[in-house]
Amino acid sequence: MPNEKMIGEEKMSGNDISCIKDTYISSTMPEELFGALMNILKDDYSDEQLQKIEKAYNLANAAHKEQRRKSGEPYIVHPLCVAIILAKLHMDADTIIGGILHDIVEDTEMTKEGVAQLFGDDVAYLVEGVTKLTNFSWSADKTDKQAENLRKMFIAMARDIRVVIIKLADRLHNMRTLQYMKPEKQQEKARETRDIYAPIAHRLGISRIKVELDDLAIKYLEPDVYDMLKKRLEDTRQSREQFMQEVSEEIKEHLKHYGLEAAHVEGRVKHFFSIYKKMVNQDKTVEQVDDVFAIKIIVDSEKDCYAALGAVHELYKPILGKFRDYIAMPKANMYRSLHTTVISKNGQPFDIQIRTWDMQKVAEYGITAHWQYRDGDGDNHADAEKNKMLWLREILELHNDMEDNHEFLSLVKNDLDIFNDMVHCFTPTGEHKTLPKGSTIVDFAYSVHTAVGNRMVGAKVNGKLTPVDYVIQNGDRIEILDSDKSTGPSKEWLGFVKSAQARSKINQWFRSQNRDDNILKGRKAIESYCEVKSINLGDILKPQYMEKIYRKYGYSDWDSVLAAIGHGSIKEGQVVNKLTEEYIGGKLPDALRNQRQPKNNTGVMVKDDPFMETKLSRCCSPVPGDDIIGYCTNGGIISVHRKDCTNLQSIDTDKLVDVEWIDADSDIKYNAGIDVIAENRPGMLARLSGIAAEKKIDIRSLNIRSNKKNNTIIMSMHFEIADRGELVEFARALRVVDGVLDVVRTTIK
Repeated sequence: MPNEKMIGEEKMSGNDISCIKDTYISSTMPEELFGALMNILKDDYSDEQLQKIEKAYNLANAAHKEQRRKSGEPYIVHPLCVAIILAKLHMDADTIIGGILHDIVEDTEMTKEGVAQLFGDDVAYLVEGVTKLTNFSWSADKTDKQAENLRKMFIAMARDIRVVIIKLADRLHNMRTLQYMKPEKQQEKARETRDIYAPIAHRLGISRIKVELDDLAIKYLEPDVYDMLKKRLEDTRQSREQFMQEVSEEIKEHLKHYGLEAAHVEGRVKHFFSIYKKMVNQDKTVEQVDDVFAIKIIVDSEKDCYAALGAVHELYKPILGKFRDYIAMPKANMYRSLHTTVISKNGQPFDIQIRTWDMQKVAEYGITAHWQYRDGDGDNHADAEKNKMLWLREILELHNDMEDNHEFLSLVKNDLDIFNDMVHCFTPTGEHKTLPKGSTIVDFAYSVHTAVGNRMVGAKVNGKLTPVDYVIQNGDRIEILDSDKSTGPSKEWLGFVKSAQARSKINQWFRSQNRDDNILKGRKAIESYCEVKSINLGDILKPQYMEKIYRKYGYSDWDSVLAAIGHGSIKEGQVVNKLTEEYIGGKLPDALRNQRQPKNNTGVMVKDDPFMETKLSRCCSPVPGDDIIGYCTNGGIISVHRKDCTNLQSIDTDKLVDVEWIDADSDIKYNAGIDVIAENRPGMLARLSGIAAEKKIDIRSLNIRSNKKNNTIIMSMHFEIADRGELVEFARALRVVDGVLDVVRTTIK
């Protein structure tokens, strides 16, 4: 199979960032960029698809016509460059169109509905999804918002992975042109890239994007280190290239004796970020990092991979402990290859990677590789989606179980990072398990099943009894010993578990087991707060007030509210203040209580002026129980938003006013919506619809969209409810259905 180097790419020799950029990216002429895009696409896409892509370009070019980037170039240059990156990943036509149009809804008068009418619902969803991700804020001092944004990003990935792939391409081009930003903005974007986008690209296996994002992040976060590495590598470029050429020719000649004449052999120097990590982790200077060279051998079959390994070990002395078989035990991001480190004849260590052409595609393109199989290779597609969904299931499980945003943020970021290095082990029946490096027996037990972890009393590793804090090594065969008499997990386990899944499940167990203690703590916290504030607890703790509060917060009873306070999920002052508001409202004379009734029957009143007219915003569709804020519109009407509404990030804070829910006993019904993401299996639609009937949810509209790529459906329901508690109960009932991946609150347009 020939080397499938893409049009417009330079051969990657050396380590200058420019060597992994498109040669035509420097052009600022839209016509030239569009011509380059079509040149890439012409052989792989139908005439109908090419016409549709050209139609998208003409629309975007006209819509962005008056806009300029900070560099001064026409704005259309950016979406075209994003589309070129996507084209070089061999993405489908809808994704490339989504890349061209990804800013059109946010920055122009074009609407999602307009995009859907012109290009279909799939493209409209991709554009809307990227727009939502673009509005995210990752500032380090906004932990709650950052955690919520991560949750939304993973949900977007589960619904349609193409949304995040477009966003990665968008971020890559923005990083390539970051020099036009202010220094503080450069730092912020580089930090986001290093902490969020590069790890996600790695987790999806898209090394072509991941390595460049990493290198560009270092360029702005560690400019001195970047300049030093660039200079040192430039100074040694000639000797380095000569060494790699000599070694490559030597290997290629030796492989002929094994019948591997067709093997492709090439050398490279590792990327800046890879060298930088070795310097930090090993506390070495760049001169002391010995394995900065790598030789890649690409052959036709797995059998040839192992034959080539034997050949290079015969030619060069391998370094003990530096061999990794990622073919037999692939990495979590689907990467497969043989890795070994050897000593050249002149004493220079270097890495060798051996893989097939198909493995090479996955190594470079990761989850996007299946889009490249134009001959209907369904197995590759299915395997890619299966691997992607396994990881996302774990993340979404954390999303559903974990209320503490600080803990969620820490665990997910840690998970993204530790997936760079994995350990491979086996169950007694030979089932392969992949865990973060440093994982223990406890991590393994919870990866098998939550109940196995909770009931574990001991373990055997390779047939020998082993402590549960034993750090798993590659190839270990592990047997978990459990018992019905187990008292459950130990808090000491939290001190050494490595995986987010295990930590979440242990914490979840303790929250459940310590419910009585948390209820007592919550009750005492309320009593203490009332004592300090001189509030008569007997006045506000009335059943009718308590019921309104626990329904507003989505709990089934008052004890659940107390347990949440005791655990720290809710602040006692917040609950007492709500109870006090209910008490005061109930004691008002009828005439004054009537004055508190808001206009337009929204159930919301402006605190400082109960006569102001209010309306519920359609962008976030608030319902009673949501934390809300008001925005004074130009017409003098108060638009009511949820406090977590993304539209609030870009408005004038001087126009914000305090509002509150009132009249909880009225017959007002509120519009709400959810998306149910589920496996496409027989009977699923009937089961989900049945739950709506059981919960007496008045469905106003229902839309079902299938995703054949990952065999899932998205069921969009719009309905009327009384408050947030009813919404939470409905979502909770849907989540426990076997095959449901997630339930996401949406807005009503």
